Amino acid sequence: MPSSTLKFAALLGCTVAVLAATAAGAALVAYQDLVLHANGGFTPRTLPRSHYAPIQFKGHFDIDARGGGRPRVLQRVVLDFDRDGRLGVAGLPTCAAEQIASASVAEARQICRGAIVGRGHVEALIEFGGAEIPAKSDLTVFNAPPVEGHPAVVLHAQTTAPATQTFAIVAPIVRRRGEYRYRVTIEVPAIAGGLGSLTHLDAEIGRRYEAGGKQRSYVSARCSDNILRTRGGFTFADGTLIEGSVEKFCRAE
Repeated sequence: MPSSTLKFAALLGCTVAVLAATAAGAALVAYQDLVLHANGGFTPRTLPRSHYAPIQFKGHFDIDARGGGRPRVLQRVVLDFDRDGRLGVAGLPTCAAEQIASASVAEARQICRGAIVGRGHVEALIEFGGAEIPAKSDLTVFNAPPVEGHPAVVLHAQTTAPATQTFAIVAPIVRRRGEYRYRVTIEVPAIAGGLGSLTHLDAEIGRRYEAGGKQRSYVSARCSDNILRTRGGFTFADGTLIEGSVEKFCRAE
């Protein structure tokens, strides 16, 4: 069985984009001047068949303009996670967005250190003063207070070029029925007053902790059918929607 299966399409009205899977097993979608490269995975790859075990989840995406320069503006990311995954937040400290809304990366990690569930990086390209300025930041994912009864995370980053801008984005995690158990929706705020475009995001999610006298894991999974699926949807300001799924092989023990 192959290690991964990738199914992606880009839609603008009824227009279907060019699709390719790279040798490394990542998804590559090109539509007009837009290029999206995305991938994800988890460790360990060997998991119990009928009960849950802790995992670390990794994911990333890159957005480019085919001819170079600033790409289209990403407005929303929707991620769905396999029914064989499970989220655990019992006894885990939370961090509200307003606690870190003006904090640097180091300050945010100190203020809400007990609520950290993931780390990564973000990058953007900003048009300013006739130049294209790269901006980047470390990314921190915090366990957030529930949103309308659903678990949530806060995605925090702070860029300093061409000016300081702090992001503390609340993303609810909604439990669903069917093939995918959880849906995470990330509304991407305007970067540099609309002059910037997100070009890269990577994150590793996972946290083991003790609560109530028990060892717990923020993310766990089982391997009931030898496949763990992740589905993504990327919506851009001009109406382009890129959506599809990545299936990764797991080994049941």
